[in-house]
Amino acid sequence: MSADEGFGATSTLTPAGYSDRIAETNAARVLRTARALLIEGPKGCGKTWLAKRFASSEVLLEQNPAAFALAQAEPHRVLDGATPRLIDEWQRVPALWGVVRGACDARAAAGQFILTGSATPSDDLTRHSGALRIQRLALRTMSLAERGLSTREVSLAGLLRGEPAAAGPTGRGVPEAVDALCRGGWPGLGDSMSVRDVTAALRGYLEDIARTDIRQVDGVARDPVRVRALLRSLARNVGTAASLNKLAAEASAFAPLGRHSLRAYLDALERLHVLEPLTAWPTHLRSRTPLLLSPRHHFTDPSLAVAALRAQPEGLLADTETLGLLFESLVIRDLRIYAQAADAEVYAFRDTAGSEVDAIVDAGDGRWIAVEVKLGGSEQIEQAAHSLLHAHGKVDETKMGRATKLVVVTAADGYSYERPDGVSVVPLFALGP
Repeated sequence: MSADEGFGATSTLTPAGYSDRIAETNAARVLRTARALLIEGPKGCGKTWLAKRFASSEVLLEQNPAAFALAQAEPHRVLDGATPRLIDEWQRVPALWGVVRGACDARAAAGQFILTGSATPSDDLTRHSGALRIQRLALRTMSLAERGLSTREVSLAGLLRGEPAAAGPTGRGVPEAVDALCRGGWPGLGDSMSVRDVTAALRGYLEDIARTDIRQVDGVARDPVRVRALLRSLARNVGTAASLNKLAAEASAFAPLGRHSLRAYLDALERLHVLEPLTAWPTHLRSRTPLLLSPRHHFTDPSLAVAALRAQPEGLLADTETLGLLFESLVIRDLRIYAQAADAEVYAFRDTAGSEVDAIVDAGDGRWIAVEVKLGGSEQIEQAAHSLLHAHGKVDETKMGRATKLVVVTAADGYSYERPDGVSVVPLFALGP
């Protein structure tokens, strides 16, 4: 980020060892236009460090008991300080939302506050943010590009502009992809740790979610055994649109869980940013074939699914079906991060006739790309290209515009190139924002 972008260019609060995040550009833009920035994401994804990159002063409610007590008694007093003022884990004192809103109105200036939160409170509390008052920014775990594992030679923004995919071999393939999805993109779990230590730490992360964190959303105590059972069921069905009945039936093999209760549990896990379902693309088709609108199940980071399955790299390499679904989830995470930087959204596409695409990246202005995910191999790439061309032919281009690119993303080491049929083939380790 250049100095002329303003906020965060010289923040004295930037932690030592901070790694640049792709979301910095979005954060700087919000702080130039809105009065407050709300950064939301899973615990441990780097929200506080990103906020410190831009903040001039801070109050850390989870780390400072005295500040937490003051915020509960006199919430307006924790707003005093140089701006942008970071208020970390603000949702621990819900009254702060209204106080911050009031201060934003009174000051009538951009970039006053940065709020961070790892749990999204109910919409009843936060729905009245007001235009240009508080804007949200989703922060996910670190992508392969942010971890330095991708060459970034093929830009997602470039693909949305119709640029050709052309890059040399990445030097990384399926074994490195397995390592990446087991480790995830957690800033605090560095490459110096063994994979087994990382997956053990993430199992502890999920245990904390099941026992205590899930209560933060609405104060409702939920059975940890049922939470664990649901997480296992979701991990087995990652990347699919498994029905609530199927999820409930699989979870009930460990602990009884009805459909109604399951929906409440899913909502709580989404508000904790443990889950991030992939919703259906709101498209128009040439035919009258109905679209399937059920979201596909994804954890916010595929490493959580690996942890819930208690899997290890050697086991995943021997189970290509599970590995394929987990790799797809890894690609979806990175696509979401890169798409956010390009002001685009990521969706899934599926109709009742059996046509489907793993991901649609839609810029909202008539530009979109369709993405199929495969581990690799010429036969799989051929199948993926056929699926993309078939599904593309069903989209009504008079209403949606023509796809700027059809892309097969693979785990295999190799070149990025354009096929004679117009389909692009791109290794994930070559993709960037």
